[in-house]
Amino acid sequence: MMVDLTKESVWKWKVLIVDDHPDGRELATFVLQSFGADVRSATNGVDGLNVMKAFSPTFVLLDLSMPVMDGWDMLKAIRADTGMTRTPVIALTAHAMRGDEARALEAGFDHYISKPFSVATFIDDLLR
Repeated sequence: MMVDLTKESVWKWKVLIVDDHPDGRELATFVLQSFGADVRSATNGVDGLNVMKAFSPTFVLLDLSMPVMDGWDMLKAIRADTGMTRTPVIALTAHAMRGDEARALEAGFDHYISKPFSVATFIDDLLR
């Protein structure tokens, strides 16, 4: 990841979660907030870009399959915007078939976590 993140600094993190499924979004929000992170969320890429510009997150957790604008297109928009291009973007997705992780990393994601994720290891998984 481009940003130096440690488990001890979670309380300083500003995280944007973009996911159209409320259960996964709310669980990730709960875990991050329980460690003190400031979390915002959006349900699609268009709304996510708007929140991102106003919020300036430390990193983005981004689902790949969403209505309106999916995670692939949101990532392209982030990488094309000079004000956001250096923000780390982590794919947080149910796309967990063979080759999905490599495809996401090749597309420009900084990291990949498959859903469902483990609550017990979520923070550690983010730091890998």
